[in-house]
Parts: sequence; C-alpha cells; structure tokens
Amino acid sequence: MDLNMFPAEPYRIKSVETVKMNTREERERVVKEAGYNTFLINSEDVYIDLLTDSGTNAMSDKQWSGMMVGDEAYAGSKNFHHLRETVEEIFGFKYIVPTHQGRGAENLLSRIAIKPGQHVLGNMYFTTTRYHQEANGAIFGDIIRDEAHDATLEVPFKGNICLNKLQKAIDEYGADNIAYVCLAVTVNLAGGQPVSMENMRQVRELTNKYGIKVFYDATRCVENAYFIKEQEAGYADKTIKEIVREMFSYADGCTMSGKKDCLVNIGGFLCLNDEDMFQSAKELVVVFEGMPSYGGLAGRDMEAMAIGLKESLQYEYIRHRVLQVRYLGQKLIEAGVPVVQPIGGHAVFLDARRFCPHLTQDEFPAQSLAANLYLESGVRSMERGIVSAGRDKVTGENHRPQLETVRLTIPRRVYTYKHMDVVADAVIKLFKHKETIKGLRFVYEPKQLRFFTARFEEINK
Repeated sequence: MDLNMFPAEPYRIKSVETVKMNTREERERVVKEAGYNTFLINSEDVYIDLLTDSGTNAMSDKQWSGMMVGDEAYAGSKNFHHLRETVEEIFGFKYIVPTHQGRGAENLLSRIAIKPGQHVLGNMYFTTTRYHQEANGAIFGDIIRDEAHDATLEVPFKGNICLNKLQKAIDEYGADNIAYVCLAVTVNLAGGQPVSMENMRQVRELTNKYGIKVFYDATRCVENAYFIKEQEAGYADKTIKEIVREMFSYADGCTMSGKKDCLVNIGGFLCLNDEDMFQSAKELVVVFEGMPSYGGLAGRDMEAMAIGLKESLQYEYIRHRVLQVRYLGQKLIEAGVPVVQPIGGHAVFLDARRFCPHLTQDEFPAQSLAANLYLESGVRSMERGIVSAGRDKVTGENHRPQLETVRLTIPRRVYTYKHMDVVADAVIKLFKHKETIKGLRFVYEPKQLRFFTARFEEINK
C-alpha cells in the first residue's frame, strides 16, 4: 500500500475525550449482558466506536460558535432562514422542511407521496426508509444493478439504478402505480457505493417520459460527489459544490439526515419543488415534529447544520474523509480479509459470508462477527445482513439479502489513521481464528426494525 496517497488530517485537534480500555473479561460480560447486540452496549464500554457515522461527527470551531447565536424563537427563527438559504444555494430546491433527523423527513415524504398499494422503486432498501414506505402502504422494489449484490466485484458506481429493471417495473405496474423512485446517493447497504451522474441523468430522462417523480436519499451526497469527481469523465475539474448542484437538478426533492454529511449530531430536512406537496408537508410536520420553521430542532442546531453543509463541500475535507475509509479497507484487503469492494465513502463492510463460512445465514454470521469483534478489541461495529433486513410483512419469513455484512463505519473528523491501524489489526487477528465464532439465535425479536433492540444467545453445537 502506497502510504503517500493518504493525506494527513486537514484539521487540528483542540478538544479531546478520554476513552476507557476494558479488559477482555469485562468485554465478555458486557457483550453477554447486551444480548450480543452492539446497539445495546453502553458507549463508555467502547474503545473505538464504529457503530455508525450518524450524529457521531466532530463539529468545527465555527459550528460551535454558531450554536452560541441560536435564535430559539418558536416561529420564524433567523437560523431557519440561514439553513433555508444554504440548502437552496447548495441543492437548488424551492422548499425545505426541517426535521429532527432523516427518518422524520422519510415519514413526511412517505405520508404525502404514497397511496396504499403503490410501488416505490429504489437502488436497494435502507432500513428506516423502507419501513416508512411500507408502513404507508407501499410495495418496495429493488432496481439496483445486479453487480451491487456481489461483494467481490470491483466495478465503479455499483450504486447505479438498472434502467432495464426500471423500465420493466414501469411496464409491469404502470406509471400511475409507482409513487416515486427513491435514489440513494450513496447506497449504504451495498457498501457505501456511489451513483454516477450519467445514471442520475438517465433515470431522470426515463421517469420524465412517464411523469414519475424522483426523490433522493441525500444523506451522503457529498461523498457521492467526491466519487464522481474522482472517477467519472468530465468532472475532474468541477468543484464538489458544482457536482452536488448538478446531482440534485435531476431530482424532485430529497430527504436528508443532517447527522452525516451536514457534520452535525442531530437534524435533517425534506426538500421539495412541488408547492402542493410542500403545503402538505408543512401541515404534517406540525403534527410529528414541530413548527415548519424548526421541525423538531433548536435554532442552534439549524445554525450548526447550515455551517456544516458549507464545510462539507471543502475538497480537502471530503478527500481526507473518503481516503481514510479507503486506508482501512486497503489494509484489510492486503491481509486477505474479505470485504465488500470497492471500498465506499463512509465505511468498510466485512463480508460475513466469506469471513464465517462455517455459519449459515440463519445463524446470523454478521451479528455474531460484530459481537466477536467487540469482544476481541473493544471496537464496536454493526450488523447489516439478515437481521437488519427483517421479515416479509405478508409471509413472516426472513428477508434474505445476498449481502451479509458487518459495517465498520468511520465518524467524520473523529479518529486518526492510527485508530484505523488498531481496527485493522483487531479484524485481522479475529480472521485468523474465525472458526471460533459461534452462531446466534434470537431470545428477543422486536416486530419492527429488530436490529436496534433484538437480543441473542450463542448456539453451542
């Protein structure tokens, strides 16, 4: 691995948080008490926390100072106007409705855009997104390119929508029976895979023929823009801001979790161009979130989000962010550890099928691998496989995704390359005695989004 290709951190550290190093005996007790679910482990018992990049960002000096000028008026906060102007400048949409986080925006969009029995087509599901769509009567259809389901394929833009699948769905269901196309940039559960600008343009052209709306999951759109600049012809000399603006010119709106690319710890928003949909969203946000000018957020949080959005477009920041993830992935690949390739923008995904070939999918290999990585090292990760996929609402059978993965998710501006070395060493060590990893079974299974609170026990064969 050429270490010269990985840039130093483009920031200075001025505040630190001390972390605790538990012994293996302590971690064994902790993971059993948590029911082998890393979501149920207390953060004080975690050394390096790679559970998620959602809300775990380190905010900048400018963001912290911006919080001191929070306007906490119940209506018409000046921070809302700053956020609205920033979002309009960067994304180009006419209307914005702030929400407490991304799933608040997903809830609003699903309620105003879906009629029971309609289909929502997307480039692979995401857990909370699919839940809101199905809870409002939609039938989800996966139209991502086939290559995205194969962890071993090293091809660019694996997040692309398959145009043939999209056309087939339109022909089969009829345009009126398709609520909208949900296009994620990037695709989380495929390994953080990006979508090309060409594909976004082609999806827009095809849906325009039939009057079908396209809404983006914009959560990691800046990471997607970096991949376009790096890998797509014609964009090397474009700024990240220019690429983001063009990306969203092909959409009718978006949902955004500000807890990722907005570099904050809480917040989100829904963007729209349709005035009637905007009016409906404003009516519903009062019921579920708060006034249309704060949507469940304090003024200071909206200010931090507006500043963070601008900071996220800085090339040196996003280059370091993506390459730090790639650094960890490359170390694991060179050691022979099976991971989803190519490495995405926010996480390295361990391929649990190949990591634990002695376990069947019904023995929850990704869930067990995540628990054992914590036991081995104090590094917390999360399962993204059969447990996350949940059950079919009609048959009650488990959804069986082809990808069974453990996500090592890198928070933004939090860890150094040395932390990545520690993580890599722990994974490699565990891989060398992978046959000791036991399967799991449920002892408690929630009905909805079970991966958050389910509990397990080891299977002793």
